[in-house]
Amino acid sequence: MNFVDELQWRGMIHDIMPGTKEQLDKEMTSAYVGIDPTADSLHIGHLVGVMMLKHFQIAGHKPIALVGGATGMIGDPSGKSQERNLLDEPTLRHNQECIKKQLAKFLDFESDAPNAAELVNNYDWMKDFSFLGFIRDIGKHITVNYMMSKDSVKKRLDSDSGAGMSFTEFTYQLVQGTDFLHLYQTRNTKLQMGGSDQWGNITTGTELIRRKTGGEAFALTCPLIKKADGTKFGKTESGNVWLDSKLTSPYKFYQFWLNTSDEDAVKYIKIFTLLSQEEVSELIEKHAEAPHLRLLQKRLAEEVTVMVHSREDYELAVEASQILFGQGTAELLNKLDEATFLSVFDGVPQYKISADELAAGIKVVDLLAEKAVVFPSKGELRRTVQANGLSINKEKVSDADAVVNSGVLIGNKYILVQKGKKNYFLLIAE
Repeated sequence: MNFVDELQWRGMIHDIMPGTKEQLDKEMTSAYVGIDPTADSLHIGHLVGVMMLKHFQIAGHKPIALVGGATGMIGDPSGKSQERNLLDEPTLRHNQECIKKQLAKFLDFESDAPNAAELVNNYDWMKDFSFLGFIRDIGKHITVNYMMSKDSVKKRLDSDSGAGMSFTEFTYQLVQGTDFLHLYQTRNTKLQMGGSDQWGNITTGTELIRRKTGGEAFALTCPLIKKADGTKFGKTESGNVWLDSKLTSPYKFYQFWLNTSDEDAVKYIKIFTLLSQEEVSELIEKHAEAPHLRLLQKRLAEEVTVMVHSREDYELAVEASQILFGQGTAELLNKLDEATFLSVFDGVPQYKISADELAAGIKVVDLLAEKAVVFPSKGELRRTVQANGLSINKEKVSDADAVVNSGVLIGNKYILVQKGKKNYFLLIAE
């Protein structure tokens, strides 16, 4: 299946310039997607563009990931209601290196294949422009009327906030157009891809190429992903879902995909995995027969977690997910890193206890009815123990007077108490 048809069935095409499919059928083509380097990690909002590049490379074409070092210093007005903070060069370079490592999980940068991926930074060619050079070589080719007709400009000028739009932001589309022109001239790049909010900026580039060189270039955009309830995709209460495991643990990452609605899962499995059309159709069919089994969400979470992190991280996330449902062992608890452990027990009541007192040894009954008031009375604790209803670190407590010490700590810091089937408490030794 060729690239355009592949994206079409996956629901990943919003706008496509006439002639794009013919160009891709004609020859190996180079295409780029711009990535904003304002953080040192991509988040799942970037994944649509990354998957477009991945499909592009699989189809035999050459993908280019453009890190917007120069444009990151300006700020794109598309979809924004205000200007963003500007970054200095050392920060941009650091962010670029981190982003490339993440992209390498999706794209082949290293092989000697003619369609090996490339990473470029527009700061490298934009930094040498003088203002006079820019308005002479670029500015004179695009009229103000043309620039004013773009939705991203009109929306900002028509907004009720009265904030208006700076000249810097107004020229953004020319800067992005210059990128396309530069890549067209130096790497024969004939296609730019991006989100649907980028259509105006991308077509300014194709127009600049036409007016300045007489050449032909193309544009393709994907829909902006929204959740079925209309809220923004990729945002959670705690903010972005990042690809960097230090910012979003693999467990939380896995949970994000696992908790998608049925409607969203049908859409996401096409966009964020490489499963074939046949596999996806079969999965959707099986899911419809028994939605409560959440087959679609489980497979989606598996595919994306393995692709972004690793098979090992995925398996640990699945095991960690079982802990709250009564499964899991002391061995598993000790296997979890601190971020995952805290993610699993996020929101569980916490008590601080003295590390020194614990080191000396404390009876279970004193620890859980006095030092940390998990039980309102020692009598209730003893009754719970007799009923086989108390566990410490997933191991049943059979003697309320048994002494525990620092040896029970998970990660030298935590004790997990379980009362009954569903009530968890976290003791933190300080």
